[in-house]
Amino acid sequence: VQLQASGGGLVQPGGSLRLSCAAAGNVFNIKDMGWYRQAPGKERELVVMISQGGIADYADSVKGRFTISRDNSKNVVSLQMNSLKAEDTATYYCNAEIYTDYHWADYWGQGTQVTVSS
Repeated sequence: VQLQASGGGLVQPGGSLRLSCAAAGNVFNIKDMGWYRQAPGKERELVVMISQGGIADYADSVKGRFTISRDNSKNVVSLQMNSLKAEDTATYYCNAEIYTDYHWADYWGQGTQVTVSS
């Protein structure tokens, strides 16, 4: 099983970016999916998670600016990031709890860089 993230890049303050993450391989079921981020010199922090039923839990710092969505039929989770700020600059990691090979396990994507700068 792999989580394959895409998107990210360089954007000016106030701009938008969209991240996507697809679970590939021997995936039978997925519980929560979402995104964490880690800025240089800081600990990894939760950005947002979404349950299989579509209930999302956002970090206070991104509420009203970021929107997570999920396509259960394709095992894909996406993150629309609007009104980006310099403090959103970080490496973003996709995360999912996946049922594969008769057990649940926590998986991470490879990380994608988001840089907000003028």
